[in-house]
Amino acid sequence: MEQFPNNISREHLLKAFEKIDNEGIPKDADSQYYDVLYNGKKYPPKVVVSYANIFANGSELDRKSFHGGQNTECFKLLQKNGFEIVKKEEISFYKELKKFIAVSDRQITGKGTVGVQEFNQERVLIYNDLKVESKVGTGRASAIPWIAFLSDHDTVQNGIYPVYLYYKDKGLLILAYGISVTKTPNRTWNLQDGLKINEYFLEKYNKNAENYGDSIVYRAYELKNGLKEKQINDDLNALISIYKLTFRNLNQMQEKKSNNNKALKITSINQSEFKIESFQITTKSAGLFYSPKLINRFTASLLSKPFVILTGLSGSGKTKLAQAFVQWICQDKSQYCIMPVGADWTNREPLLGYPNALNPKEYVKPDNGVLDLIIQACNQPDLPHFLILDEMNLSHVERYFADFLSVMESKEDIPLHSGKIDNGIPEKLKIPSNLFIIGTVNIDETTNMFSPKVLDRANTIEFRVMKDEMESFLNNIKEINMDFLTGQGAGMAKSFLDMSSDKSVNNTNIETINKALVQFFSELKKTGAEFGYRSATEILRLIHQLSVLDNTLLINDKIDIAILQKLLPKLHGSRRKLSPILEKLGSFCLEGNLNFITDVINKPDFDFNSISVRYPLSLEKIVRMYHSAVDNGFASFAEA
Repeated sequence: MEQFPNNISREHLLKAFEKIDNEGIPKDADSQYYDVLYNGKKYPPKVVVSYANIFANGSELDRKSFHGGQNTECFKLLQKNGFEIVKKEEISFYKELKKFIAVSDRQITGKGTVGVQEFNQERVLIYNDLKVESKVGTGRASAIPWIAFLSDHDTVQNGIYPVYLYYKDKGLLILAYGISVTKTPNRTWNLQDGLKINEYFLEKYNKNAENYGDSIVYRAYELKNGLKEKQINDDLNALISIYKLTFRNLNQMQEKKSNNNKALKITSINQSEFKIESFQITTKSAGLFYSPKLINRFTASLLSKPFVILTGLSGSGKTKLAQAFVQWICQDKSQYCIMPVGADWTNREPLLGYPNALNPKEYVKPDNGVLDLIIQACNQPDLPHFLILDEMNLSHVERYFADFLSVMESKEDIPLHSGKIDNGIPEKLKIPSNLFIIGTVNIDETTNMFSPKVLDRANTIEFRVMKDEMESFLNNIKEINMDFLTGQGAGMAKSFLDMSSDKSVNNTNIETINKALVQFFSELKKTGAEFGYRSATEILRLIHQLSVLDNTLLINDKIDIAILQKLLPKLHGSRRKLSPILEKLGSFCLEGNLNFITDVINKPDFDFNSISVRYPLSLEKIVRMYHSAVDNGFASFAEA
């Protein structure tokens, strides 16, 4: 990448706008996600900056040599000089779909011939870079009207493709993973677990579908409930992203066959809005079983702070969840690194390498690829990158991870060498905002405990396996297909990064939240486990992200999650020290006049999900810690 010029002024930018007004936007140079506003008009930001360099430095800046997007030098330059960056309006198929339904309905009454002609003449031929074909019938009504979205790899007669199928007699519109019926396609959707339309009809109507029964349901809409534009566009764009991945993977396979030594380049994928439901569905299809609530907690934690610790029962799926998410949202393996932590790590060298003391011009990189991952994340700010530290506490975290812990808050750079090295390793390393760190933790006699410094900087999520979850697992054991996850959510990566850059704090129900936090603060202070301003802010951000991901959560549900992940992890100590504190914290989790000891502790069959419980997740954890303190004389949030 070229060094970004630092001498471009507002005057140079104004001349760039004038040049675009006179000459137009170069072919294939329009922006994909953002525009810069000037005099009520919209311009592609990278073209503006590229042209401005002509007037500042005498030559057009190569647009491939710098990035556009939030928090890039390009956008910062425009914003610093008073220009507003705005998101492009999302493309919409909603109106076209409404017209398709209206014309199909007119066919039923025999009044649709003119409507068909209008539809065929006026409909969009290209949507989201895909060719659009449709059939509502000519002369007489088509039995099942359809709209298909096709790449060059597929035809309606032979291929796979996203498709709308309108079952008019049922008032049912299905968006489906379409499969041609004329010829058996030579590739598949690679769905391990999907509901065929025939299966859907058997469950709902006790009969097979009239046609296209082997296609697989992505979303079914009952028209009596109306169609919502945002949901229609989100669902369609998400399915199209999955579809594009299938032929992108096909291209990559062909490319590998022709040149096995050729490195894959990170490609551009059409982006859609981040939808956590898509990840939930995909994990299930891959043979993984996680509750939607756990997935939402994990994702909201990543969005609110890019450092998450997964702890709990060994074999409960901690590493698999982290691996599943990064494979799902990344379009290339170079965007993530799964690093088993060694028991002999005593400094940062296993992660960041070191200067060679015998050769001042050489920097020894670790073979595990962690340093390369961080450098790539700095150079690819529009793509998320992930570092998974498996069994993070096999060594003392504070020793090998100290530099990371420090710069998480200071935003300073990590010094690597004196500057005399010229092998591509920067003198200083920045930990960029698009790098997310996930640590998995097992607790036994071979591992180390976390210090408050580590816990204070992370969201800690405990994995438990309940009886009903084990029963469900045993009754539905499937072979796990991690490859199925690869890149399925890559089209939502940009939206995910935009959400993570949102540092809003929750303002709804703020009095209820503040009251709960102050109440817990006062009691935690008695054992030295109180929290500071940073944790309080991060709790509010976590509650905000939970609200964005899941609008069904009540305010007490979100407070409950925040207490469990941000406040309780630092609790540990002797029975004498902890028991009175745990009693008080347990009482905060109850409604009415229930007593923590007599009504909860002394009742083995206590229902934690009853209406008398304000914070069920936190209460259940506090009860386990209380029993541990009584039985063992000591208790800690982390359990073996």
